Amino acid sequence: MTRNEKARAFAALHIKGKPVQLFNAWDAGSAKAIAAAGAPAIATSSWAVAASLGYKDGEDLPLPLALEAIGRIAAAVDIPVTADFEGGYSEDDTVLAENIARLLETGVVGINFEDRVVKGSGLYSRERQAERIAAIRKAADSKGVPLFINARTDLFFEHFNEAADYVDEAIERASAYAGAGASSLFVPGLVDDALIARLAEGSVLPVNVMVMDGVSPAGRLAELGAARISFGNIPYVTAMGALGDAARRVYQR
Repeated sequence: MTRNEKARAFAALHIKGKPVQLFNAWDAGSAKAIAAAGAPAIATSSWAVAASLGYKDGEDLPLPLALEAIGRIAAAVDIPVTADFEGGYSEDDTVLAENIARLLETGVVGINFEDRVVKGSGLYSRERQAERIAAIRKAADSKGVPLFINARTDLFFEHFNEAADYVDEAIERASAYAGAGASSLFVPGLVDDALIARLAEGSVLPVNVMVMDGVSPAGRLAELGAARISFGNIPYVTAMGALGDAARRVYQR
């Protein structure tokens, strides 16, 4: 597929009530295995990519290494690849745009971009994050790349026990982010069925839910209106657990 074909195919996967499931990869080998299993697209996990290279999540992985890893993943498969780019490695919009331009050179057609202040505390305001998303959209447009921006809000990680009080804020953020050029809304930390349904109904953007303790199975999430399901670091943790078990069978006989 050409890059534009991949971009169109990836965007078309996001259907409310018929969610695409993205089993996250961390290197070329894992991406090829997931693609061979029938995945329609590959999503990276920043946590898993960082861990695989000996770093912690939260932009501790140096940007050149992150870009190299993402590029190797994109080159390894002939299906769309979307990269978890955390906070874009900068709070400055000019530098952010430059980093996005470098990311686009890897061949990805989508990104996750979060509203958490990665090297600080709390979240960016709705208005400030919309400005940051607009800078990404402008950078992609200037390159002629149809980039799918999965706008992540960490509202429900920040307020896990008060999630019901923040659904309206998430809906408002979805509207602001959509106006700035976002393509979907990612809500890790939201696990309650009724709240997911409320958000899916009120959001102007397709809603992406992350698998974690307490989240319903894919069929139920489809009924609730989800358009995308992400597995985050679960595939990496599962794979490393299997590797550890195999090693113990060798060394602990």
